[in-house]
Amino acid sequence: MSFKTKIKKFFGIKTEEELNRELTALEKVKEFVESFLFAGVAALFIITFIIQNTRIPTGSMEGTILVGDFVLVNKFIFGSSSARYIPFTEIALPFFTLPSIREPRKNDIVVFEYPGDRDELVARELNVNYVKRLIGMPGDTIQIIDKVVFINGKESWIPPYIQYLSPYPISNDKINPRIFPSGKPWNEDNYGPLIIPKTGYEVQLTTANVEEWRTIIDREFGERVVSVTNGTVTIKGEAVTSYKIKKDYYFMMGDNRDDSADSRFWGFVPRDMVVGQAFIVLFSWDREIPFTQIFKLLGSVRLERVLKLLN
Repeated sequence: MSFKTKIKKFFGIKTEEELNRELTALEKVKEFVESFLFAGVAALFIITFIIQNTRIPTGSMEGTILVGDFVLVNKFIFGSSSARYIPFTEIALPFFTLPSIREPRKNDIVVFEYPGDRDELVARELNVNYVKRLIGMPGDTIQIIDKVVFINGKESWIPPYIQYLSPYPISNDKINPRIFPSGKPWNEDNYGPLIIPKTGYEVQLTTANVEEWRTIIDREFGERVVSVTNGTVTIKGEAVTSYKIKKDYYFMMGDNRDDSADSRFWGFVPRDMVVGQAFIVLFSWDREIPFTQIFKLLGSVRLERVLKLLN
């Protein structure tokens, strides 16, 4: 076989002789299987590293993103990674991450892997993606006063479709025990000030504040390492008075501020859990209509949201 013929065979380019020859039934089946496998591998590569579609099941980003929107996510921009789990299982795989085009920026609409509830070492259900607005960057100080968000002492940018269920803020003397971090006398409308940790940030640890940092330190080690013994804070059994943060973290909030389970309740998102940027609505319909009512479902398509850019 000549070199030229080998090259054509490698790229699936048929020779004139092959085009003129009628394929046998077995060759047709083989060609179909090869084409199907190639299409599957190409689709898997695109979904894993470049772009994917995600369906919005909750209203935490309304009215920016509606329930029933199908949103395209740019995974390449922040440095996509290979699969972290075997599909349809929670079995972890070794993975690698590609270089990013740029880092996440404040006010980006970000898709990320849910890190788990406030006091959980890992999420109960792995590989679950959330969509929120990136409000605070590593090293920022966030504070919410009567529903208004302040970053580093200045009022934060207001999303164009921000909404509230109630115009009246919860009084700052009413403590929400579900708030992050554990033990803080805050609520979702009056919150902070809270420093968002970044790589190298040194936390001074005492028995008074250890609960604020316990989960984030445990997660960085991947196991339960923080404890208090005889009035002394220890990490892996060694007495400590401080800890240096190993990762960059972000603070996420939903644009539907009164109906969003976000960083105010479960905490920071580490950089390595950021999946990509949501940038366009592919199409949208009423997800409450069952698929058995196909014509009614098709009639519910929101044409004004088809190919709508997100900001």
